[in-house]
Amino acid sequence: MVKLRFAQRDPMAEQSDIAAGRLDKAAYEQGFSSDAKVPLDQRRALIEASRCYFCYDAPCVEACPTSIDIPSFIRKISTHNIRGAALDILEPNIFGGACARVCPVEELCEEACVRDAQETKPVAIGLLQRFATDRFFETGEQPFTRAAPSGKRIAVVGAGPAGLSCAHRLARLGHEVVVYDARDKAGGLNEYGIAAYKVVGDFAQKEVDFILAIGGITLETGKALGKDLSLDDLRRDFDAVFLAMGQAGVRAVGAGGEDLTGVEPAVDFIARLRQAPDLAALPVGRRIVVIGGGNTAIDAAIQSKRLGAEDVTLVYRRGPDEMGATDHEQEFAQTEGVKIKHWAKPVRFVGDNGVLSGVEFEYTQLAGGKLEGTGDTFVVPADMALTAVGQVLVEDPVKDGAKETLNISGGRIVIGEQGHTSLKGVYAGGDCVEGNDLTVQAVEDGKVTARAIDDDLRG
Repeated sequence: MVKLRFAQRDPMAEQSDIAAGRLDKAAYEQGFSSDAKVPLDQRRALIEASRCYFCYDAPCVEACPTSIDIPSFIRKISTHNIRGAALDILEPNIFGGACARVCPVEELCEEACVRDAQETKPVAIGLLQRFATDRFFETGEQPFTRAAPSGKRIAVVGAGPAGLSCAHRLARLGHEVVVYDARDKAGGLNEYGIAAYKVVGDFAQKEVDFILAIGGITLETGKALGKDLSLDDLRRDFDAVFLAMGQAGVRAVGAGGEDLTGVEPAVDFIARLRQAPDLAALPVGRRIVVIGGGNTAIDAAIQSKRLGAEDVTLVYRRGPDEMGATDHEQEFAQTEGVKIKHWAKPVRFVGDNGVLSGVEFEYTQLAGGKLEGTGDTFVVPADMALTAVGQVLVEDPVKDGAKETLNISGGRIVIGEQGHTSLKGVYAGGDCVEGNDLTVQAVEDGKVTARAIDDDLRG
């Protein structure tokens, strides 16, 4: 748990419950410049690698969406072959460095580890993956090369893990790629949406630079589909189009008073925090309510606490087992001082003169397998409310005015095998299609679709 040290200030000078500079400088550095998981040094990495059984039919490999050969890279760490270990990771997963930091390994590879079944303590696969990739990145080597030019050009919309994974694989196959992104920086959620204590410093941009260094990829930021680009034009000007724009829309809570000052989407709060040049200048409330049960809700709650919020309550409409956040994330939030309240749904945001003062909730229960309100309500005082009840695909850019429109169902682009959409020459992957919304799955989508695009273009 990060211990917060509050800056010295005159309490009589406090004019608002939302203010900047609640902590001293050391507290900000401790809360946001250090990793939530302490990286392994060489001695600890060798000890941890020695715990691996190097299973022949390793269940951890089956559990990894990108099929990293985990026993192979761990064995190479144990023999001091860091370069070989890193290539075992980066070949199937070019975002191996980020995934080592943000993957829910406790529900993927580490949950499948044989050691976990025997000792309830799996091999620390995520930390070993980070050890290998971090050490390799320090060398500055670019291990991948491009094939002979194919003469084909592909447009990629979205510079997040899915888009850049696809672009990198296409560049390796000899194609020219132009990547468009609506934001000012590439990286997607790794840059804008992941908690700062998970991906500290400028690691996300360093990983983007490593990916682009292969060549053959042109990055154009500040260009949004539907505003600066049209799908029809991209289909006309390029041999193929890969859509990986994620889910830019935010679901409304559906409770009254959502337009009060102090209520905002958690993703906007996290993005603002991630891009803030000075965290001491970032305003935060004393009493914060976070609505939702996924990793975004957990990240927003913990980071607001680390910014100096004194009372942070996360409220979820169902029980802990139904939360999208892993058990590890829920436990971590509580050790950070976040209070988690289950079985309650928001009814309305309470305000005074247009400014939030609290959130009213109704207790919920299951009746015949269906969630329903009990009629009993309570109010949690709050000067900030962060909503994290899901994101959705913004459909207008891929539908309005197009000669042919994509098949969209349930707020996601419908794809077939290997990323094919209903339009010829148009592919999609990542969070804008149906899936588990994990970084590692987005990387796999991009890689698989790149191979399909290459096969289709070469006939």
